[in-house]
Amino acid sequence: MFTELKSANNKHKADSVTAEIWSIWRYAGDPAVDWMMHESQRYMTVGELDSALGGFALIINAAPEFAGGWHKRATVYFLMGNYPASIKDIEKTVALEPRHFGAFAGLGLIYLHLGQERAALKALERALEINPHLSGTRQKVYELREKLNGKKI
Repeated sequence: MFTELKSANNKHKADSVTAEIWSIWRYAGDPAVDWMMHESQRYMTVGELDSALGGFALIINAAPEFAGGWHKRATVYFLMGNYPASIKDIEKTVALEPRHFGAFAGLGLIYLHLGQERAALKALERALEINPHLSGTRQKVYELREKLNGKKI
């Protein structure tokens, strides 16, 4: 699918393949873990971050090789402002799934929040290498390159 994603020549195709990849990443293949994933995601969506965090911790304990659990917990940590914990979980996510463009894009956002623009640029560029159809990420990379090269935007 990643080859298909890179070669997608229209937005509809790129969005379709991207959605399919995300769908695969959301499921561990264990009904209990998948249910916990759904419930923890629901908590996150409604802003019950402590409950979401606890749910994703249970998922990680039950399925430590499931990159989706690590990625979602990283997202909750990000939303809570705990950037070091989020970075640690992103590192685990990409160790398990090195093509996780969402994790690299998230890492770039963390580094932007921390004012580490060069590290942000590197992470965002990595996300684009994997999925060149991330338009918001592409724009941010352009802006960072311009800024870091000393040019006005």
